[in-house]
Order: sequence, then C-alpha cells, then structure tokens
Amino acid sequence: MDKKLIKIAIVGPESTGKSTISSALAKHYQTVWVPEYARYYCEGLTGDCTMQDELNMFYGQVALEKSMETVAQNNLLICDTTFLTVKIWSDYQLGETPQPVLDALKIYTYDFYILLKNDIPWEEDPLRDIKDMGDYFMNVWRKELTDLKAHYVEVGGTENRLENVITAVDKFLSLNNL
Repeated sequence: MDKKLIKIAIVGPESTGKSTISSALAKHYQTVWVPEYARYYCEGLTGDCTMQDELNMFYGQVALEKSMETVAQNNLLICDTTFLTVKIWSDYQLGETPQPVLDALKIYTYDFYILLKNDIPWEEDPLRDIKDMGDYFMNVWRKELTDLKAHYVEVGGTENRLENVITAVDKFLSLNNL
C-alpha cells in the first residue's frame, strides 16, 4: 500500500521568504515544491486585479498543485503558499471571496502549515505593494489558519530561518510517525 502524500504549506505575509524556504525544503527533503501560481499570473496583468483574476489564480494554483502531486518524491510535497492566499487577497482588495474558493477550503487540506513570521527585511519586488502591512497580514493568516483548525506553527529567524523551518517539519513528521 502506498503511503499518503504529506502536504506542507509555507505561508505568510509578503516578503517573508516563502519561495526561498519552499525551494530549500524541497531540496533538503529530496522532493518537489509547488510555486505560487499567482506570481506568474500577476506578471501578465495590465490593470487592477478583478474577481475573475482571483478565480483564475485559484484554479491555476489548484491545477498546478495537483500536477506536482504526481511527481512528488518521498511522499512529501512542499507548497509555496496555498489558494488560501486568494481568499486573503480577495477579502482585502475586493471585500469578498469568490464562492468556489470558500467551498474549496473544506475540500483541499494540508497536513502542516509553516507560518513564516514577518521578521526579516523587506525585499523590493514589482509584484509587492504592501510594505508596511506585514503585521496586519500576520494576524489575518493566524485567524484564517485558526478558523480552518489547521495544524500550524509560526517560524521566524533571520540567520537561521531555514534551520528553524526544518526543525519544525522534522518534529511534525516525527510526532506523526511519517
């Protein structure tokens, strides 16, 4: 019998190192990672983000994740954020969340979340625009993860961030005999 695929989501506010950590974790655990679909999608936007754009990003993230599940190694998939980001951004920018996203929150689950703290220096990026709102979005992430009854830990650190994340993942895997 095949072992269940364990999905670990790396989440948090902008510029907290999610992509860097996800890539490094995948290398450490000899598996693959799912990049953030919205990053690619938003690079092509020529105007303000609409509700349809948010839906497109939701469907794109889900499809990308499902395709990466098929090539994951060692029964482990690292996800650079999740479509929960669509909910958070839709609520913030548009005042509501598309219903398919709300419905999917009950269906698509992750075994463990690492919520990266807002404790490293901001890195400029053309797709980032909320430099002074990291603490606000940390609280939003905490609320969303709590509402989902998600198993998560907050991880920070400037010099030893990756090591702290690996320690948290190892502890999760060990406690769950995975």
